[in-house]
Amino acid sequence: MTVEQFADRHIGPGPDDERRMVEAVGYGSIDELMDAAIPEVIRWHGTLDLPAPATEREAIAELRALASRNTVAVSMIGLGYHGTETPAVIRRNVLENPAWYTAYTPYQPEISQGRLEALLNFQTMVTDLTGLATANASMLDEATAAAEAMTLARRASKSRSTVYVVDADALPQTVAVLCGRAEPLGIEVRVVDLAVEELPAEFFGLHLQYPGASGLVRDHAPLVAAAHAVGALVTVAADLLALTLLRAPGRIGVDIAAGTTQRFGVPMGFGGPHAGYLAVRAGLERMLPGRLVGVSRDAAGEPAYRLALQTREQHIRREKATSNICTAQVLLAVMAGMYAVYHGPDGLRRIADRTRGMALRLAAGLRAGGVEVADGVFFDTVTAAVPGRARQVVAAARERGVNLRLVDADRVGVSCDETTTGEHLAVVWEAFGVDPVVGDVQEAVPAGLARDTGFLTHPVFRSHHSETAMLRYLRRLADFDYALDRGMIPLGSCTMKLNATTEMEPVTWPEFAHLHPFAPPEQTAGYRELIGQLEGWLAEVTGYDAVSVQPNAGSQGELAGLLAIRAYHRDRGEAHRDVCLIPSSAHGTNAASAVMAGMRVVVVGCDADGNVDPVDLDAKIDKHRDALAAIMVTYPSTHGVYEAGIASLCAKVHDAGGQVYVDGANLNALVGFAKPGRFGADVSHLNLHKTFCIPHGGGGPGVGPVAVREHLAPYLPGDPTGERTAGSAAIAAARYGSAGILPIPWAYLRMMGAAGLARATGVAVLAANYVAVRLRDHFPVLYAGNKGLVAHECILDLRPLTKATGVSVDDVAKRLIDYGFHAPTMSFPVAGTLMVEPTESEDLAELDRFCDAMIAIRAEIDKVASGEWPAGDNPLSNAPHTAAMVSGDEWPHPYPRSVGAYPAGVDRVGKYWPPVRRVDGAYGDRNLMCSCPAPEAFQD
Repeated sequence: MTVEQFADRHIGPGPDDERRMVEAVGYGSIDELMDAAIPEVIRWHGTLDLPAPATEREAIAELRALASRNTVAVSMIGLGYHGTETPAVIRRNVLENPAWYTAYTPYQPEISQGRLEALLNFQTMVTDLTGLATANASMLDEATAAAEAMTLARRASKSRSTVYVVDADALPQTVAVLCGRAEPLGIEVRVVDLAVEELPAEFFGLHLQYPGASGLVRDHAPLVAAAHAVGALVTVAADLLALTLLRAPGRIGVDIAAGTTQRFGVPMGFGGPHAGYLAVRAGLERMLPGRLVGVSRDAAGEPAYRLALQTREQHIRREKATSNICTAQVLLAVMAGMYAVYHGPDGLRRIADRTRGMALRLAAGLRAGGVEVADGVFFDTVTAAVPGRARQVVAAARERGVNLRLVDADRVGVSCDETTTGEHLAVVWEAFGVDPVVGDVQEAVPAGLARDTGFLTHPVFRSHHSETAMLRYLRRLADFDYALDRGMIPLGSCTMKLNATTEMEPVTWPEFAHLHPFAPPEQTAGYRELIGQLEGWLAEVTGYDAVSVQPNAGSQGELAGLLAIRAYHRDRGEAHRDVCLIPSSAHGTNAASAVMAGMRVVVVGCDADGNVDPVDLDAKIDKHRDALAAIMVTYPSTHGVYEAGIASLCAKVHDAGGQVYVDGANLNALVGFAKPGRFGADVSHLNLHKTFCIPHGGGGPGVGPVAVREHLAPYLPGDPTGERTAGSAAIAAARYGSAGILPIPWAYLRMMGAAGLARATGVAVLAANYVAVRLRDHFPVLYAGNKGLVAHECILDLRPLTKATGVSVDDVAKRLIDYGFHAPTMSFPVAGTLMVEPTESEDLAELDRFCDAMIAIRAEIDKVASGEWPAGDNPLSNAPHTAAMVSGDEWPHPYPRSVGAYPAGVDRVGKYWPPVRRVDGAYGDRNLMCSCPAPEAFQD
């Protein structure tokens, strides 16, 4: 009896389907196809040095063994990471629900209304608690949110100073990330103890922590006023739970608030993923980085949600962008927002009161035992002075199962949270050597610091407090959405494939979910072994020598790689090398990341076949030879082609003294067949949320490890809580980034093995070529490589049809919704086109269903072209069709209702109905509304 391999579950087409597809493409086997498609100069013919593939049961057993080597202690370390109770109804129905975690970024708003509403709840929660006008739909973590706030302040400030002041009571990991981000941009971060020192005479921005890392809550109003007097902007990194009791930053004129929503029901996960937040006062909303959900209306005039102000984004502005943030932490933002919905304002206040009550009781007990506690107002954190005994106290608590924070040799920090109990306090007192008898302690927040405004007043935060109500609300929103659990999401460049249940299962195990990122090393041995194995396997797969998993998104991996290149040049005495060549077809994050790394972007043109133009490349290299730092290329190209000249390109750049950055977005077309680290690249980032199966989660979480050759290894991201070494700036707040989801790619690699990974790549390329062959007589395939083949994606050119008929790429995308599909990537990298990536996970029946739908849509376009249907009133221009539309009393259109509702091949029983008609994006930008609208907001 043979043991079934996981690869057979992951890969959609079976042997018979593969044979039919290979024959349709015109080859005898997948290997023959890959030999024809991939240029021999980069083709790798070896076998990956990976463990033999494990079964699902074996992989889970190995993960259980690794998890058992972690110690889940009571964490009272604090510093932005806290114990929290994830309501079971949210854990089961969001975090563990594929309807939420397999969704894509809501670029198609008509089929994303559920997650858009959930994100609007998140934004409303943040704006209400901070007292500011507008919040975005999440950031990557608190430290990177603070870094984005710093650069926003520099753009908005009228001060000409380059100094950014950071209070010494800020979180240490935030200070590390701020310093790393500031240096390439020419910003001087000046850390000042504002409790005893004065502000400098000139500075453009000020960063304050509220409450501080020490736990103290200070009145920042005088500092805010002083900063504004010299034209500086003020950012407050605020604890949202504390803000249920403390005065909102907006009440004292703060310009920006940044922070994390981790303690709103999101496990610590050894550092992530968590949803950071960023909010701004009125007037700064159009400078706000990241995604912003807004309220608009659909074609029927009904309210509808969408992503707003897209013109701010890096994919539009490229080298003029001010942030490289693409997607962020949507799944975790949904969890945090739903935590607020479930508990409501009264519930959150009760949690905050209890947390503060525990801290007050802790402090009272320490004082009763003769331990000095820092004077002042505090929320959840107590700093105690034990001269010369701090390490002893921390060790004593650790022996009793509680982790405390070692501030220095004389002080210990202790943080309480919603999971803290009286038993925990007794252990802490015992570790300090005191034995007090202390009951509950009540102490009001002083009037000048107490919250004096309401929050979460919208009905959504007051309507779903029973589990029944919450369950139904989550189900209702999930039903509005289209995710991978419904059908194929054929997005070019975004690799939406199976996120197997076995890969997902360990994420919520306590041994992975409940570890603090600053826990003692002896408590995290299993995690560190898993991470070491994963980094080693990723290095083997890519041909590089070293990998860091710290970057918590692809955009952050890009920045980390470019900073490594920059540091390498500087250490060699070539700091003048600052030009980064980027092909015109590149993803917008490439150019934005280069600017953030302090580089000048020079665009290299593409030829008629979509390849990097060798003539223009030579000219740009010659022009900038002495200043050339790097080239960033995506391989296979953004046009979905294996460019034959990649090895030559690498050699030319190296000859000119530059480094080669290969964007790993399309690694799904290389694994097992080519290694960037072997064919000339020096550094890549890898999208674990694409090739290695971390789900997109509606726009995050992601992980973007950076992989480098040996000479760049010293410049990988540094530990944000340790001493910075030369060139090793921290990229994220935690050393291992979003460690909580690393069991997913570990399980994928462990279960696929070398042969399974190579087969997955082969089938992905086969599927793309199969789609191209089936559709090329109906829609021209824009680019092809060797022997007319594409890589793992193909671009369908709609421009001739649009010119002849007026039917746009938008019309086709929206009509696909009626057929039961998420549209392919629209107008990228070429306007007026659709880029299709079927992946290896879709079986032949689903591929054929998609192709049949596209062919049927072409027939509908022909009816518009012939005049049978008018150009402005047809199933394409009116798509998508809602149930309300086709069941209305009136039907003024020249085609039957049945054609609008049930196009050819659609399952009438299982049909997906979009909840809204086509959304009017321009209206939403003209009438910006980015928080939950009042029920009467749309009444005439």
